[in-house]
Parts: sequence; structure tokens; C-alpha cells
Amino acid sequence: MNDQDQSPNSGQVRQREPVFLLPSSITGLIGILVAVHLASTLVLNPNGQLELLVWFAFQPYRIVAASADPGLAVPLVWTLFSHAFLHAGWDHLLINAAWLAIFGTPVARRYGAAPMLVLFLVSAAGGAALFAATTLHSQVYLIGASGGVAGLTGAAIRFLFQPVLMARHPETGEPVVLGRRLAGIGEVFVRPRSRFFTLVWLALNAAVPLVPLLTGNSLSIAWQAHLGGFIAGFLLVPLFERKT
Repeated sequence: MNDQDQSPNSGQVRQREPVFLLPSSITGLIGILVAVHLASTLVLNPNGQLELLVWFAFQPYRIVAASADPGLAVPLVWTLFSHAFLHAGWDHLLINAAWLAIFGTPVARRYGAAPMLVLFLVSAAGGAALFAATTLHSQVYLIGASGGVAGLTGAAIRFLFQPVLMARHPETGEPVVLGRRLAGIGEVFVRPRSRFFTLVWLALNAAVPLVPLLTGNSLSIAWQAHLGGFIAGFLLVPLFERKT
């Protein structure tokens, strides 16, 4: 059967509205994140979950340990990316999935599935790199899609708040929507809405390390991964612009 309905009143054929408005690439990525978490919580026992962290979470201390045994650094090759598919709990996963749906969707629609995924993975690696720079000797693990999602957020900010460009069809004269132009770095901070969102987002994440000083309670938030991922997506997104 096809995806068309026959209207009983007008006799005209109309297209069915899709049940999900998310691009299939975003739906698929969220599905993978959910499937990995389901498998890790329902299939693996505690020992298996520990092994999952050992082999697929990102641990910067491996760089230090490699001085004694170079083989210990080998997992860094894939854990730069694989850590983004692991989560500490359902609340962690659902927050990242919601943020991915909101800011990954415009990136996927503008650039396509493959560029969106590349931006996600490269931003996850960028977040891991900044995390490593600040936690090298602490032997902590990094897990979660936050760095990759932050990168998609940084990429989306470059065009989401720009005005829609219009043109006239050369033959009919009808108005044609061209889309939103990718803003330069300086332009992001000139327009009030994009400047406000970017500065607030950066300030909130940069303030996370100050929370223990103010409240005495620490937050288990990898703010370094957020900032590193955001900066990576923000700076690298022009590479995916189509040349016209």
C-alpha cells in the first residue's frame, strides 16, 4: 500500500503526515543509544558492566599508564568515540536524547545524515580531549553523548538564529525560500538571540566547577566534554556547507 489517503469529501489525494517528525538519522542514533543502554543494564551482570567501562569508556589516565605499558593506551583509539554511546542511567540518557532531538534535527536536515554523524563523533572526541586535559591524573572515566550533542548544538547555533533568506523565481517571480545562511563566528555574537544563547550556554557549563566552592556539593557533570564538544561543532561546521 502507498502512503496516500483519499479524502471522502473532496476526492483529492493527500499525503499522510509522518508519525515522527525527527529525521531518520536522529531517530536511528537515539535508537542506538537506547539499545546500548538496554543491553548494558538488562543483559550484562556487574562484572560485564565493569568490563564495558574498561574497554569502551574514555579514561585519560591511560595516557599516563602508557609510559609503563604502551598497550594500555590502545583503547584510546576507539574510546574517544565509543564513550558517547554509554550512559550512567536512564536520566542521563533521556536528557541527552532530548537535547539530541532538539539540536541534532536542524543539523541533520541541513547537511544530511552522514555529516551529522561525523560532527557528532568529532565533537565527542573534542569533548574527550578537553576532558583529558583537565583530568589526566585523576583516573576517572568519561561516558555519555553530551560532548557529541554539544557539538551539534554549537553547529546549529551558527545558522538557527539567522534570518530566512528569500529570492524570486527567475521565470515566475514567485518568492522562493533559500534557507538560513551560516553565520560567521563574529556574527553569532552580534545578533542578540544567538549571542544570548551562546553566552548563557558557555557560562552555565563553565560555572559547573565552581558549584562545590559555593555549595559544598559536587556535580557529576563532565563540563569539559560539553565545552570541548561545543567548540568543536561550532568551529568545524563550515566544512560541511555545500558549495554553490
